[in-house]
Amino acid sequence: MIEDQFKERYKTGNTPWDNGKPDFNLIHTVTTMDIKPCYVLEIGCGTGNNSIWLAQENFDVIGIDSSEIAIQKALEKASKANVNCTFIEINFLKNKIEGAPFSFVFDRGCFHVFNSDQERKIFVENVSAHLEKDGLWLSIVGNADEQRDHPGPPQRTARDIINSVEPYFEILSLVSSHFESDRPNPPRAWVCLMQKRNSL
Repeated sequence: MIEDQFKERYKTGNTPWDNGKPDFNLIHTVTTMDIKPCYVLEIGCGTGNNSIWLAQENFDVIGIDSSEIAIQKALEKASKANVNCTFIEINFLKNKIEGAPFSFVFDRGCFHVFNSDQERKIFVENVSAHLEKDGLWLSIVGNADEQRDHPGPPQRTARDIINSVEPYFEILSLVSSHFESDRPNPPRAWVCLMQKRNSL
C-alpha cells in the first residue's frame, strides 16, 4: 500500500522530498498566474511547508496527509510560524474532506505515485469532486523526460497526465521544471495547472 510506504518513510525520517521550504513552483505559479487568496486543499501536505506559505499569503488552507507523524510536525511548524492552518490525518481516496468544495487544490508528488491509469483516474475524479465550478488544481509531477541512474520520485510522461485528467480538467499550463530540493541536480518535474471542466 502506498499509504503504508509513506507512513514508514516518515517514521524512519527517510523523506528526501522535505527540505523545510515551500516549493518554488507553487510560489511562481500562484504569483504569475495571479491566483488570489481563496479556499485551498493541499493533498499530501507532509510537514506543512506549502500549506504554511499559502496561509501566510492569506489563503484559507486545509492540509491533509495519511501520516500522523507528518501532520503532527505540520501543526508544530504552523504554531511556530504563528499561522492559522487546518491539518488533518486522512486518506484522500477513501474519505470526503469536510468543507468542500474548494477553489484551489495543490499536490506536490501525490498524483504521480499511482502507477496505473485507473488509479490516477480515481485520484483525478476525487480532486474534481472536491473543487467548485472553475476551480484550479496545481500538481507537481515527476518528469519521465529525465534519464537518471539514481533513486527519485515516480516519473510520468506528459501523455500520462493528459490521459488521466481528461475529461475532468482543462490543462491551462504544463511546464517542465524541477522539484524544490537541496540536491545539486534536483529531480525534474512537470508543473501542471488545470481548471475543472463544468460539463463532461
